[in-house]
Amino acid sequence: MHGIGVALLTEDQDHLSALQHRLEATRLGQAVFSHLGFPASPTDAVLRQLQDSRAEVVIVDIPAHDAERAVRTIELIRATTQQIAIFANGEMTRPANIVSSMRAGAGEFLDHAAGSEPLLEALTRFSSMRNRALGGAGKARVFTFLGAKGGAGCTTAAVNTALALQKSHGDVVLVDFAPIGHASLHLNLRPQFGVHDALQNLHRLDASLLEGLMTPTKEGLRLLAGPQQPYSTQPTPGELARLFDLLVNHYRFVIVDASSRLDPITHLLSDLSNAVLVVAQADVVSLWSAGRIHAFLEEGTGRDRLRLILNRYKKIPGFNEEDVEHATSCKVLWKVPNAFQAVSPAIDHGTPVVLQEGPEISRSYRALAATLANASSRADGGPDLVYGQEGVPKKVPGRLNMSPIRAGQ
Repeated sequence: MHGIGVALLTEDQDHLSALQHRLEATRLGQAVFSHLGFPASPTDAVLRQLQDSRAEVVIVDIPAHDAERAVRTIELIRATTQQIAIFANGEMTRPANIVSSMRAGAGEFLDHAAGSEPLLEALTRFSSMRNRALGGAGKARVFTFLGAKGGAGCTTAAVNTALALQKSHGDVVLVDFAPIGHASLHLNLRPQFGVHDALQNLHRLDASLLEGLMTPTKEGLRLLAGPQQPYSTQPTPGELARLFDLLVNHYRFVIVDASSRLDPITHLLSDLSNAVLVVAQADVVSLWSAGRIHAFLEEGTGRDRLRLILNRYKKIPGFNEEDVEHATSCKVLWKVPNAFQAVSPAIDHGTPVVLQEGPEISRSYRALAATLANASSRADGGPDLVYGQEGVPKKVPGRLNMSPIRAGQ
């Protein structure tokens, strides 16, 4: 089972016991090293033990009345261990200690008296950032499809894009997070297990069990199916982070169909994704909803992960792409041509349109998949999608005028 390795450094035995209890309560982090006392120099044995423990996060306890040694410890860890994230733990009523800790190199400051929830949220953020930062080094890229309104074509876009990625790159999993899953109907599958089973078995979930919960298509696409009926229970941030930690370590691309849900789960999926692709149509209701979704997911985050996919697109005289972006506050990534006569029977028969060679819409989905496959993740977590000038050398149906996607860190 995957978890985040955490080291604990403090000068107080009671604080050490409290930190261990809080860490266990998250069910996301596990203590791999703990020590009473702080290292005094770069050659201190504590630093070597810290590195040997393979900890990914170290929590440094900040004494209320004597923070100097703890702050020096943060500086020392930052200078000697490049790959370990540092969390400071102390009293929120002492702003000087908070400022000193953050300036020394701490990425998070945890309230000593706040219980396990702030620690869980911090570990979830760390897990999300780690997965995105390692997206080019064996970690899957996560793309979440979200419908601007019911019937916008979100599941159709997610299913066809996932299949196109599977045929061109392989090792793709489609995760159905719709309140009631429809992806299996689009693929003509009858899943026995799905997302709910994975979340219920996180305590023993490993690569083998995860694969056993998947329903494969003949093309090799894995489906982690959505529920066949609504569930009242919702996964916690820690549970979602643990599930996605397994997914990104065992697949190349994770495509999430969030359908038209807008709830705390949608926020969590956004945090865990390299990009959120909002599927909308060029009508007033869809674009109005897309703008509200942008405000819901982006408010206060400073991130730019949302991109717009215009489905069933037809040119409207006097209404261009710039008007769409102004109305939604969201960049347009793709335009999927209107092909109702081809898509509707494909859904009814469970044979996604991307598997057909002739239709223009099939080529559009394959080109969209190629663009996502070439996209890289910026340091801030947003998709590195670079827009080019008018007139690309080779016209691809449905494709925007975009320059090649740069490979990044």
